Amino acid sequence: MVHSKGKILWADDEIEHLKPHILFLEEKGYAISAVTNAEDALALLGEKPFDLFLLDEMMPGMGGLEVLEHIRSRFPALPVIMITKSEQEDIMEEAIGSNIHDYLTKPVNPSQILSSCKKILEKARINRDRLTREYTAEFSEISRLLCGDLTASDWADIHIRLSERELKLDEHPEHGLRNTLVSQRSECNKEFGNFIEDSYGDWLERGDGPVLSPHVFRRFIVPLLEKGRRVLLVVIDNLRYDQWLAIEPLLYESFAITRDYYYSILPTATPYSRNALFAGLMPLEIQRRYPDRWESGEGDDFSRNRYEDILMRDHLERLKLNGDVTSKYIKVLNAEEAGRLAGNSSEYLTARLTALVFNFVDILAHRRSESEILREIVPDEPAYRSLTASWFLHSPLLKIITEAGAAGATVVVTSDHGSVRVRKASTVHADKEASSSLRFKYGKNINAEKRYVFNIKNPEAYMLPASGINTNYIIAKEDAYFVYPTNYHHFLQLYRDSLQHGGISLEEMILPVCTLEPAGGSG
Repeated sequence: MVHSKGKILWADDEIEHLKPHILFLEEKGYAISAVTNAEDALALLGEKPFDLFLLDEMMPGMGGLEVLEHIRSRFPALPVIMITKSEQEDIMEEAIGSNIHDYLTKPVNPSQILSSCKKILEKARINRDRLTREYTAEFSEISRLLCGDLTASDWADIHIRLSERELKLDEHPEHGLRNTLVSQRSECNKEFGNFIEDSYGDWLERGDGPVLSPHVFRRFIVPLLEKGRRVLLVVIDNLRYDQWLAIEPLLYESFAITRDYYYSILPTATPYSRNALFAGLMPLEIQRRYPDRWESGEGDDFSRNRYEDILMRDHLERLKLNGDVTSKYIKVLNAEEAGRLAGNSSEYLTARLTALVFNFVDILAHRRSESEILREIVPDEPAYRSLTASWFLHSPLLKIITEAGAAGATVVVTSDHGSVRVRKASTVHADKEASSSLRFKYGKNINAEKRYVFNIKNPEAYMLPASGINTNYIIAKEDAYFVYPTNYHHFLQLYRDSLQHGGISLEEMILPVCTLEPAGGSG
């Protein structure tokens, strides 16, 4: 038995003349019910369900626009194609304003009708089939790439392609490919961890690696300032590449967007990566240049980010821009502070360069680890992306960015690090002075399971501060997290499946840097 591609109701007072069109659609697999007036159409709609309604705009008795009102009140989900002899623009606008799905002008040929029906009734299936073909080919290509020698650029390309594919699958949650994609990302992160362990030290020693946190200003901000542009730099703490892809479409109307990326330094944690971004220096260089400020945060990583405004000003001075470029630094920690900024561009656009740090995404990740309700709301990555996009849509930050564009400023949006959902517990042995992070630790003689760990025994070689002899850093790879033997099972369950950062994964290290130029040209 051949299943119908969709049940269509067609109302037209000249339906007898449309028999060839009906036969054509039936041959293509659609089931057609035809009536000659609106009253019969509404009666039939009340008796059985239809997938699509073809509606003639000009019929005796109740006209098409009047029928639309009844349809929207009684059958709001029913797609409608309006067909009319009239080419009057006001009728067309009124019909479109009533949320019709398509508008055709008589005489229509069978192919036109088929195209509209297929677009409405088979779009999901067509997209699923195309997605399957595309992903199957891409899966094979990425699997082939993993067998070769990959560069930092190759890994960025793989991560971006996986992120784009994840967003495509978000549109089709019923598709059976998600588990395959999750498995492939896991395999990629395993190989990526080995790649970073082999390459990261060479990048620092030779200076021939990808753009890292300390290079972001020099690579992406300075060229804009040298062109005389006014720049708003927005750093969204803990924003991943896939989350950026989820919010980016909300900015298309106001900006021309250029995407790029950079690599976060290790550890991929705020005190290291964000300080490095603003200072233009590696953590060891920051400690040596500002010993009092770095040591004042010992034991409290978050306090180490209290001086980003000073780090930025000194950075601009070293770049010989401080005399010519006025700068401003603003950290937004809550919705109230953000609300005060939105609608008051004079607060954040008075300088040539304004750096705006937003902490919402990072707060969301941390709170999810602590809250059962948030874990239910955000059970997986698709929900994490969706919630991020919903926040951005309704946040003062969207208004701030669009206001900046309207004022002619170039906006650069980036992140300091990403996060990964952790699943594998790795037992760690350390003394009580060791740092408390779940994805990295530093202290004296720290050890953990070798297969999930990048053990940095000589921190200075990796431009990391050491608090004395025998200090080492361990950094988790893949989706591992560190758990002490004491109360092992309690912490195993407490943190498993939580969002963490500080380690080595595609999600944590490869970050978006997107330049937003105001639509219609620069100001």
